[in-house]
Amino acid sequence: MTDVNALSERIDTLEMRLAYQDVTIETLNQTITAQWTEIDRLTRQVAELKERVREAESNVPGPANEPPPHY
Repeated sequence: MTDVNALSERIDTLEMRLAYQDVTIETLNQTITAQWTEIDRLTRQVAELKERVREAESNVPGPANEPPPHY
């Protein structure tokens, strides 16, 4: 009978660990989803800023790499 009790305790322990792991996995999934959303937003923002810099550089008179006259 002690073997049955020991086996039952092991199963209970495994079930509790599985329940905690499920919660942990769901929490990690939510965190990763939020991070990807933020990464996507930041990627779009960087692309927009790159375009604005290109536009600003194209509107600058004269060559972009020309040193100032005092050189």
